[in-house]
Amino acid sequence: MTTTPEDVFRTVLDGACRLQNGDRAQLDVLAGYYAEVTDVRHPMNPADTPLLSREEVRERFAEAGSSGLTGFRVEDLRVHRTGDPEVVVGEFAYRGDGGWTVPGVIVVRVRDGLIVESRDYLDHAGFGRAVNDLRPA
Repeated sequence: MTTTPEDVFRTVLDGACRLQNGDRAQLDVLAGYYAEVTDVRHPMNPADTPLLSREEVRERFAEAGSSGLTGFRVEDLRVHRTGDPEVVVGEFAYRGDGGWTVPGVIVVRVRDGLIVESRDYLDHAGFGRAVNDLRPA
């Protein structure tokens, strides 16, 4: 299993794209990168509900693929190490078929190869524009 914070971040981002593009086998793989007790938040989502367990994260991942977005991929990825060896910051853009782009920054804390904390700053309004639906996610 991948254990450095940077490797875990890159692996999860890749798996999330695969899941969004229809690879349902990624569901349990992705959830397995989160600690049993975790704290995942999406501060830019007006309907943010903290995900505080691996099972809650798994349930959120299970919703992936229902948006109708296709060709989901990550581009312009930069991962920054911090003074804290458990924390990395990733900057990137999700892009897909039809020309949509959603920028994102994720701050992730990885301990013993598992995500224990994550702050996902994604342009949720951008996802809404991409699917022609601006209701809160």
